[in-house]
Amino acid sequence: MNSWTWRYESVDGSQYEGTHLPRGSFPSQADAETWIGEVWRDLLAAGVEQVSLLDGGRQVYGPMSLRPVE
Repeated sequence: MNSWTWRYESVDGSQYEGTHLPRGSFPSQADAETWIGEVWRDLLAAGVEQVSLLDGGRQVYGPMSLRPVE
């Protein structure tokens, strides 16, 4: 069974660590994408600049900026 997760990253692409950040795994890509759509503003406010989607540890896509397009 696949486990979909988000890797939080700094603007330079390094992994952003923080115990205050929500963590979780999702049963499907759609569930993971729905979740990030609901919490991206909170992550950005906590210092996360971009995210990458992982499927069982394999990067599916990213990095994806959390900053709105201007």
